[in-house]
Amino acid sequence: MVSEHSDAPGGETAALALKILVAGGFGVGKTTLVGAVSEIRPLRTEELLSEAGQSVDDTGGVAHKTTTTVAMDFGRITIRSGLSLYLFGTPGQDRFWFLWDELSQGALGAVVLADTRRLEDCFPAVDYFEHRRIPFVVAVNCFAGARQHGAPDVSRALDLDKGTPVVLCDARDRDSGKEVLIRLVEYAGRMHTARLLDSVG
Repeated sequence: MVSEHSDAPGGETAALALKILVAGGFGVGKTTLVGAVSEIRPLRTEELLSEAGQSVDDTGGVAHKTTTTVAMDFGRITIRSGLSLYLFGTPGQDRFWFLWDELSQGALGAVVLADTRRLEDCFPAVDYFEHRRIPFVVAVNCFAGARQHGAPDVSRALDLDKGTPVVLCDARDRDSGKEVLIRLVEYAGRMHTARLLDSVG
């Protein structure tokens, strides 16, 4: 969690910026989501897919994909006056997992993007956040032509902890992405408050 304090006149509350991760499998739409909701030009660290990576990158279901994130995507969105989210999109391939520990430092929570055609690709991200007790929501990116599944079905298929939100979204749509982020902030706030109360109870 990142806090920004300002000496605003009139006793206004200091601005608060929260760090959010956007994670999920290869080609699920992380870069698209960050780009769609960011109010600044997003920072991207994409490189062209190479022949050298063909043996380690599973492009099944995303054969049209020509680039991949090799470090992170970064964007920012203002939810309301005094509250901004800093978005960090993680790389999707296993070979870049060493970056996740650095990116997750200080994060309020995470969005795990899922594609129902390749649902197993988001298992590693779900496991990562569950083991580190980082609150997360699963956002099902509704690709054209993909069979539609309801949130309860996805929750059961991923064996999510009770109460972990599952939402349907279109990663290309700013309003849809913003709703996912609001849902995450609300859920993470409840989780952190509950943990605080448990620690002093």
